[in-house]
Amino acid sequence: MAVMDDAGRKLVGEAVTEAEAGTSGEIVTVLADCSDGYTDVALLWAAGAAFTAMSVFAAFPGPFLDTWDALFGGWGHEWTTGELASMVIALGLLKFLGVMLVQQWQPLKYALIPGPTKTIRVHNQAVRQFKVGAQARTTGRTGVLIYLSMREHRAEIVADESIAAKVPAEVWGEAMGDMLAHIRHGRVAEGLAVGIRDVGFILAEHFPRGSEDVNELPDRLIEV
Repeated sequence: MAVMDDAGRKLVGEAVTEAEAGTSGEIVTVLADCSDGYTDVALLWAAGAAFTAMSVFAAFPGPFLDTWDALFGGWGHEWTTGELASMVIALGLLKFLGVMLVQQWQPLKYALIPGPTKTIRVHNQAVRQFKVGAQARTTGRTGVLIYLSMREHRAEIVADESIAAKVPAEVWGEAMGDMLAHIRHGRVAEGLAVGIRDVGFILAEHFPRGSEDVNELPDRLIEV
């Protein structure tokens, strides 16, 4: 899902360069299409639908059997135990496959994922990206990751240990709010640029740039 053009990438990169001009901190930006495949959630929905269908059949078999007889059977058909068991299994299997199939439509799939599940997995993926791209990769451990996951509509700001020791997590709330205000209206590059600016102000307050500071991490937007 392409959400960023070259002009947007340039805007984000320039925002990082500008924000880092006043701080020894390093800002890394990551834009993800999604943070997880959520196959397990899709399987749970399909399994739940299958068991529900089988349970309804077991509780009220009459309408199902009458419909089947009307379409394919004949008058006075006597259902054996084996035929009934086969009907239950077939119904469950068809329901399972049907629910898995409709979840191939991504908007529905992500709509069915519980909000807390999205939040946890976006956070976990942001931490993984931070460990790979920013954690302990600067001299003073002053890296900050801004992570945006589009399909889940979630964002995270993760800071290295030196920053976390001085800046409470709630301080990043303003930067997050300013960023999401733009992103909610489809202005992804502009939102990231605003968030980067706010993060830069916070870093400059606690970690001002020294005369010998060098750029240790890339300023460009990372897309995954």
